[in-house]
Amino acid sequence: MATIDSKNLSVLAYANGFTLWHYTTTDTEAEVLTANYFDEISNIVNIGDMVMLNADTDGTPANGMLVITGNASGVVTAETLV
Repeated sequence: MATIDSKNLSVLAYANGFTLWHYTTTDTEAEVLTANYFDEISNIVNIGDMVMLNADTDGTPANGMLVITGNASGVVTAETLV
């Protein structure tokens, strides 16, 4: 199971309790959107935070924007921002 590599996560902007993150990974976007992927960073992300994603950087790169939709009891959920 893939999980976040926190050394590839950085803050782009922070204001009023909202954080815009950038994350790059060799994992695919589908892997990033699986359950428990972001659980390791539950102590630093908030519901409503956004993540600019560069995924599958060693294959067919994909870019996207995610929003953190849940963070309770160490379980973080993220969805593609439409």
